[in-house]
Amino acid sequence: MTVRFFARYAELVGREEAAVFVALPATVADVVRRVREELPGARQLPERPLAAVNLKHVKLDARVGDGDEVAFLPPVAGG
Repeated sequence: MTVRFFARYAELVGREEAAVFVALPATVADVVRRVREELPGARQLPERPLAAVNLKHVKLDARVGDGDEVAFLPPVAGG
């Protein structure tokens, strides 16, 4: 599946997108673990990032399937 990283997360892993393989059935939490294990710099990502699957915000227990796009979104701050 495709994993996309935004803003600070893209800086940490050195890319905006990566192909990640997880055994199915899987959840977003499984994808987070795989990313943190495989990609340089990804250990600095939070264990519970905000996430979206196919452009829809989801919790970490949401199921993912082959061909899904998982995005990790850093918290937004502003004033």
